[in-house]
Amino acid sequence: MHESAPGHHFQIALQQELTGLPMFRRFGGETAFAEGWGLYAEYLGYEMGVYQDPVQRFGALEAELWRAIRLVVDTGLHAKSWSREQVLDYMYANSPVEPTRAVAEAERFMAMPGQALAYKIGQLKILELRQRAEAALGTRFDIRAFHDEVLRDGSVPLDVLEGKIDRWIAAQQRS
Repeated sequence: MHESAPGHHFQIALQQELTGLPMFRRFGGETAFAEGWGLYAEYLGYEMGVYQDPVQRFGALEAELWRAIRLVVDTGLHAKSWSREQVLDYMYANSPVEPTRAVAEAERFMAMPGQALAYKIGQLKILELRQRAEAALGTRFDIRAFHDEVLRDGSVPLDVLEGKIDRWIAAQQRS
């Protein structure tokens, strides 16, 4: 769900088709938007009925566990001055992780401060905007139209997305 459809493969393919955008917009992106969409796509898996058997649900829950672990270690590293060893100890204490993955995850977040936070903030913003649109439009809310609007202009900063969705909601209310 995160990497394929409706996740990044879908989102990035649409973005790259936006020939009216400059190349840095077509082929680059805002982490909070892009990764937020990826996490939102995982959330859609529940609504779409994708996670039907226990193994699929376990996989989805394991991914959510890793999102939480990443938030803790990203904060630990960059706000609490945790050492690499403290990060690894936290991962081993809170998940059945293999050492190779734990080291890769730890080093990723050492090198990319705030990335874990960007993922989650992006997902939460898209969910907030969806809830806002659902509340404002009631039975006129169309999830497909909402998704089209979110993805229409490619990856944008979250404040730009919020303004765009607010204008879309207003336009839907007038029509």
